[in-house]
Amino acid sequence: MTHVRKAALPLLVVALGAALAACSRNEQAADAAATPAAAPETTQAAVPASEDAHPFQIGTLQAAALRDGGMSVPNDNSVFGVGLTPDEVAGVLAAAGLETGQLHLSVQPLLVRDGERVYLFDTGAGGNMGDSAGKLGAALQAAGVDPAQVTDVFISHAHGDHVGGLVDAAGALAFPNAAIHISQPEWEDLQAQASGEGAAMAGLVAAITPKVSTFAPDAELVPGRVRSLSTPGHTPGHVAFRISAGEGETLLYVGDQVHHPVISVQRPQWTIRFDRDSAAGAAQRAKTLEAAADSGERLYSVHFPFPGLGRIERGGDGQLAWVAE
Repeated sequence: MTHVRKAALPLLVVALGAALAACSRNEQAADAAATPAAAPETTQAAVPASEDAHPFQIGTLQAAALRDGGMSVPNDNSVFGVGLTPDEVAGVLAAAGLETGQLHLSVQPLLVRDGERVYLFDTGAGGNMGDSAGKLGAALQAAGVDPAQVTDVFISHAHGDHVGGLVDAAGALAFPNAAIHISQPEWEDLQAQASGEGAAMAGLVAAITPKVSTFAPDAELVPGRVRSLSTPGHTPGHVAFRISAGEGETLLYVGDQVHHPVISVQRPQWTIRFDRDSAAGAAQRAKTLEAAADSGERLYSVHFPFPGLGRIERGGDGQLAWVAE
């Protein structure tokens, strides 16, 4: 019996970049909540639906899933089910009615409009992943948002498919008026890994440093709207973000705690190569999924099939399942 109900998996999906990190600017979480430099006035027109932008509401807040791209990885235990066999992974996929030779991942940053502020949660791959990703600019255009209108960028973690879109092809800031919010430990890790000779993303770190605002992993970043939740394991300073619209309306942006709507949800204890600390990553994944099943909270998963919206439900046999909207 299948334990997944979902939209068809897109053929595009993003190669997940290497972890990066850095020397901290020691800014306080309160600073992160400060309104950044003035940006062009935003309109409150509804986001039009398109192939690249999926509009939805978080209570009274306008939001949109933005398609950046995607990739496929082979079922050879190099990424999913590390230490197991392809047959073990294939058995779980087949039971859910999915193909067994490869696993498809998507990547979709999240856009949220909050009055005069425009929030972007992660930025996609930029130029890091070739033609299979880096389409955030087109998705923003489809959503009716100019990059200069973005006031706040919230980074879940510093892998290339989440921070690559912070700069354009020339290495300049893609969102010139936005404060870039990243957890203190993740920023320190990013700069440390970017500091060596020829280190990847050194140019990105140099470009974004003046705009970075660090915060404690558990902190209120925008009062009453955005709160970070410490979820280490995938990377040292990985965070999730809870977006609140009042009257109990919330959306949990889970980042890379989960990657695949079947394997990650039904076998959270299995090792995925992308987790820096595989034991901590597995423990955090299980904790988040169980809590989501208990609460019924709406989730946004950046790597699940576009648009990545849904909930975790627990079947009568105790098995968890991703239920897409």
